[in-house]
Amino acid sequence: MNVEQAPTEGTVSRERHSSARLHGRWLILARGLWITLVVLTLAIFGASLPVYIARQQTLCAGTECTYGVLLTPSQAEVLKGIGLSLSDYAAYTVAFTLATMVVCLVVSTVIVWRRSDDRMALLVAFMLVTLGPLSAMIAVLARPSSWQVPAECLVFLALALAVFVFLLFPTGQFVPRWTRWIAVVCLAGLVPSTFFPNTPFTQNPYAISLFYLVSLGAVAMLALIQLYRYRRISSPLQRQQTKWVVFGLAVPCTVLVGGYGLMIIPALGDPSAPSSASYQLAFAAIGPYMGLLIPLSFGFAMLRSRLWDIDALINRTLVYGTLTVILTILYVGLVIGLSTLLRGLISQDNSVAIVLSTLAIAALAQRLKQGIQHSIDRRFYRRKYDAARTLADFSAALRQEVDLRQLSEQLVAVVQETMQPASVSLWLCQSPQGKRAGVPSPGTQRNTLLEGRESRDALIDGTNTIESIGLVKEESHG
Repeated sequence: MNVEQAPTEGTVSRERHSSARLHGRWLILARGLWITLVVLTLAIFGASLPVYIARQQTLCAGTECTYGVLLTPSQAEVLKGIGLSLSDYAAYTVAFTLATMVVCLVVSTVIVWRRSDDRMALLVAFMLVTLGPLSAMIAVLARPSSWQVPAECLVFLALALAVFVFLLFPTGQFVPRWTRWIAVVCLAGLVPSTFFPNTPFTQNPYAISLFYLVSLGAVAMLALIQLYRYRRISSPLQRQQTKWVVFGLAVPCTVLVGGYGLMIIPALGDPSAPSSASYQLAFAAIGPYMGLLIPLSFGFAMLRSRLWDIDALINRTLVYGTLTVILTILYVGLVIGLSTLLRGLISQDNSVAIVLSTLAIAALAQRLKQGIQHSIDRRFYRRKYDAARTLADFSAALRQEVDLRQLSEQLVAVVQETMQPASVSLWLCQSPQGKRAGVPSPGTQRNTLLEGRESRDALIDGTNTIESIGLVKEESHG
């Protein structure tokens, strides 16, 4: 069997269109600008560090407590109860910010070292340099200092670069062309909110509402543009790059939404509840670690390293994430239900209910995982699921069929349906008598039957080979 798959003209043209490179003076200038940006970013962050540390040691008051940027008095009491002070919390926050900066700078450096001639990769490298200290610079803006103007410039540059990255990713071109006006609107909205945050105009409730509406509209437009590019414009390689970036953004956003969503529970969201301060403090300390996926995902996407591993990573994240949520809900429900039941029957405490619930969850975990895996494959990986079922059905039917001509037609149809090549050719070996197998001659029915069985066995081996090729293609090329 000879399978040939030629790339389509659109794919080739898109790959050629996205391969614009920097050369000569432009390449040297771009690298020089990157080095200059790194030096200025580190200098501004280092000069603003005392203001940032003092800000982290301040308790929130009034409306500041709503945004969760600073610690509340109740959270400070929780820290004091476990033997930690505000200085310890500030040191932890600064250490995490430094770790984030190191990760962003390392990924940015590798991108510049390996792909500095790629305009899109270089733009991402610029964004990562300013992304590391972004949270610290936003905190510095809330407290007047001599370094407030440089911090405002750095925040504006980081947000502007993020807008351009998501408008241009992954080809480095505005697609469609009118999307460049979205960049103009976003930059116009960033100027007053960044450089003039305390003016009467920006503090006006209508202006604040308008700013939030424009921001939500811009985020929605960016998401729709990326969806359009993914479905209509991007090549298979560019789609894998988009998957990496979407994965790196989706996981932190899911954790953030889920963490704040749990605060609708009175025990977690009510400031007067004893468990609320502990939960919010733990979430504020652990949740930001998910944000490290953003620079790492951009690094894999821009370096084009292990692009095809993202499919397996997304699959496992969906499976184990769903499994964790379901098992947690079942465990809590079983503990509460069994505790109530056993307390009324045998007057026992929660220990018996916890043991029974743990045993039940251990018994359900494997079967539940298999069911979730099957459902996710059928829902999100339908093409792979259908191909596997088609090969399995064909293998079962192949063992009952001896007509070589019909087998050949079925095999070609299965290959076209599962692998979808540009062309399919099936070649059969010559029989020892010099005749092609599957073309019976008069008086040779028994020999033809034997040849048909031998060819059928060969086709069975070929089907297994097709399935193996499909698995290798699935893991190595998507």
